[in-house]
Amino acid sequence: MSEQSRIDELRDRRAQGLLGGGQDRIDAQHNRGRLTARERIDLLLDKGSFRELDAFVTHRTTDFGLADKQYLGDSVVTGWGTIDGRLIYVFSQDFTVFGGSLGEVHAEKIVKIQEMALKNGAPIIGLNDSGGARIQEGVISLGGYADIFLRNTLSSGVIPQISAIMGPCAGGAVYSPALTDFILMVKNSSYMFVTGPEVVKAVTHEDVSFEDLGGASVHAETSGVCHITSESEADALYMIRKLLGYLPQNNMEDPPYKPTRDDPLRRETALDSVIPDDPGKPYDVKDIVSLIVDDREFYEIHEAYAPNIVVGFAHLGGHAIGIVANQPMVLAGVLDIAASEKAARFIRFCDSFNIPILTLEDVPGFMPGTAQEHAGIIRSGAKLLYAYCEATVPKLTVITRKAYGGAYDVMSSKHIRGDVNLAWPSAEIAVMGPDGAVNIIFRKEIAEAKDPVARKAELVAEYRAKFANPFVAASRGFIDDVIEPSDTRPRLINALEMLSNKRDTNPAKKHGNIPL
Repeated sequence: MSEQSRIDELRDRRAQGLLGGGQDRIDAQHNRGRLTARERIDLLLDKGSFRELDAFVTHRTTDFGLADKQYLGDSVVTGWGTIDGRLIYVFSQDFTVFGGSLGEVHAEKIVKIQEMALKNGAPIIGLNDSGGARIQEGVISLGGYADIFLRNTLSSGVIPQISAIMGPCAGGAVYSPALTDFILMVKNSSYMFVTGPEVVKAVTHEDVSFEDLGGASVHAETSGVCHITSESEADALYMIRKLLGYLPQNNMEDPPYKPTRDDPLRRETALDSVIPDDPGKPYDVKDIVSLIVDDREFYEIHEAYAPNIVVGFAHLGGHAIGIVANQPMVLAGVLDIAASEKAARFIRFCDSFNIPILTLEDVPGFMPGTAQEHAGIIRSGAKLLYAYCEATVPKLTVITRKAYGGAYDVMSSKHIRGDVNLAWPSAEIAVMGPDGAVNIIFRKEIAEAKDPVARKAELVAEYRAKFANPFVAASRGFIDDVIEPSDTRPRLINALEMLSNKRDTNPAKKHGNIPL
């Protein structure tokens, strides 16, 4: 055989591999409104940067007629490329081959790319579109899942791991995405669940659709499994590219610096009037975020889940930061179980990858009630406290209004290693709100007064004047400075730069025991 013949054979095999399960199945994938595995990679990575790995491997199973069904590359496409010039590893499950089902070879390909990503210190992105375990391969496929889960766990906190759910993701398959840092889902096109609607009906007699059981909206709003939803696959892939702009390649690097023309000394006078005169009136904390950060760009995470707390990424003076902010527009910004766990997970991610944390605080306390107590708000609140205490990245805090009770301690206070703690003049730092405090301290005096309502109002005003301000805390050094709201942006940028070489460590240990 001539050299040209060998080259022609190579080209023929590559062309065959590019067709996956064949043109008919590619057409069927398109008819479902979904892209193919390779089309997704082409949209995700920089043009022409993808280098495929294991394009010629095939499965080794001979049972159940599979010996006659061989597809080059099996049911997943793996390799590496770049996003904005930075190295990225990727695997994309191919639904046109055995419904994207995971068998021995499929798992080996993913494990190989996971290990390469870990050794070389670069993010890995999984594009999931699979019918689950390949039943014809039995326990071998289950073992393949476990091999992947182990690498997910070993990579956690070392390299960013991102999962995009592009189609079905059921049974054991859901646990690999669940072990990664961020999950994106496509509305009305992707779903995740441990057991499908048929099993649910058989066991619990519930009639439920795929979308209502495990669709993007359910996981974004109710379960919190999904961090980001998108209207289309192309949008999801764009959101991944954008997300990576805030993240370092690995835990040994700092996040990328993004030059900006937004003046680091910019004062924002609108902040001076954003807090209502009535302490019971809400405002949107996202308005504060947009006025502080570079170019008003805020990449929110978990937007629809536990909206009483806001988390996400931004740049401040070109530096990537994570933001945690109480949201007075929802439940007055109170901390409940969902909000505590949402924020704790985000804080631990930021700390893992050297991303400074900015906390904007306006919190009246933890959510009261039997439902929250019985569901374990003590444990959940402790998770948030643990995350803040454990974090060694630069931690900046701005108290905009309420900072009451234990929630004051929890929200990155000076006492738990907050580096720079600032307050606006509108800050109210106390054990509890003036109304509740007066009811406890002056209960007898109010009851015996000729006009209890008037007397209570007087006492509330006195308490507010004495304690509902930042100056008592500032006099103790618990607040580093009280600033004009309009100065917030330049003060925070200056603090970030001052802390750029911060070094802090925790006691030597295998790992702590977060109150899960």
